[in-house]
Amino acid sequence: MALSEFEKKRIEKLVGQYVESRRPASNIRGELDISFKMTGQSVEIVEIRPQWNDPTKKIEGSIAKATFVKSRKIWKLYWMRADGKWHAYQPFPSSASLEKILEAIEQDPHGCFWG
Repeated sequence: MALSEFEKKRIEKLVGQYVESRRPASNIRGELDISFKMTGQSVEIVEIRPQWNDPTKKIEGSIAKATFVKSRKIWKLYWMRADGKWHAYQPFPSSASLEKILEAIEQDPHGCFWG
């Protein structure tokens, strides 16, 4: 079952505020920026940079993904490993609160999200 419009707006607001707090200074956003996108039940935080061999093209690098499991009413947190696949973030794999998921991404004690 898809998220309701109310749930989507709430998620966009929460994640948007978090991303805005992490974005670099406006004068370097052409070289490095942070954004998010929603797809189905998931929200993904991404890093945006110019492509190294063609700066006119932008590429996105995945930072974190949270997926809402509506049947269990929990958010699952994932990080992108070097193998290019999403893996459950074992120190904090899930929470009923999106705010707690964002806190886990911010704290990042293992350097999985922000290095």
